[in-house]
Amino acid sequence: MTTTAAGSGTFRIGGDLEVTRLGFGAMRITGEGVWGPPRDPDEARRLLRRLPGLGVDFIDTADSYGPEVSEQLIREALHPYDGIVVATKAGLTRCGPDRWEILGRPEYLRQCCELSLRRLGVDAIDLWQLHRIDPQVPREEQFGVLRELRDEGKVRHVGLSEVSVEEIEAARAVVPVATVQNRYNLADRGSEDVLEHCEREGIGFIPWFPLDAGRLAEPGGAVAEIARAHGATPGQVALAWLLRRSPVMLPIPGTSSIAHLEENVAPAARVLAEAAGARRGAAAGGPPGGAGPAAARTAARRPAP
Repeated sequence: MTTTAAGSGTFRIGGDLEVTRLGFGAMRITGEGVWGPPRDPDEARRLLRRLPGLGVDFIDTADSYGPEVSEQLIREALHPYDGIVVATKAGLTRCGPDRWEILGRPEYLRQCCELSLRRLGVDAIDLWQLHRIDPQVPREEQFGVLRELRDEGKVRHVGLSEVSVEEIEAARAVVPVATVQNRYNLADRGSEDVLEHCEREGIGFIPWFPLDAGRLAEPGGAVAEIARAHGATPGQVALAWLLRRSPVMLPIPGTSSIAHLEENVAPAARVLAEAAGARRGAAAGGPPGGAGPAAARTAARRPAP
């Protein structure tokens, strides 16, 4: 049985950029409140260098993580990347720990892209995402910047974050949309309609908060009973459920701990394979091993970047 993320299968972003479906979210390698450097930068770099050995070749970050810190650490640890796809985002500004403000003025977005190119040390960003649509700026202007940067070759593919189906289609009238990144996990399925739309259209769906900030991975939590049935951890089951939910799903669990990374990321692919073999008749949309617990249906939504 597989012991790497490769067992999660692959997806072609934009139809031509193939990545392993189980990736890594690099928000938590920064300081407390996603502000400043981590307590141990060397450990953060060691964690990033562990990813290829686990079969992870897709990393998602943002210029606002730190800010700038996450992108810098990724370059220090992994440049020139050697087959690793690095996605980043722009459109949020920072003025302190846990403080986020939307800013989508075209000149600001373009500046963000140019600086991310410099920090990551690349000529083109594999996947550049609009972190939020700024309601104070005509959205067509924001989508227009995505198109311009793509046409200029500075961005290979573009994506959106926290959007509705209507907003996806409005953007697609201006520029091809390769991915959508919305909050989604076993306990929070508020973006179900967006996921189904992405599946119909072949758009990659990147669920942020895939482990509900670790709550789904806690012993005694919503998926603990299912995890025991599979000899797995709750975190492994929560990720395996996402992978099973849709072929366009690209979960990006994040952590600052190598032990937590090794415990959840690669083994989730094993749990997925075992569950598929043992439960081929399970209802679509349910977690591996059967229907989800009532706690998963009543979990509260919590804001996060």
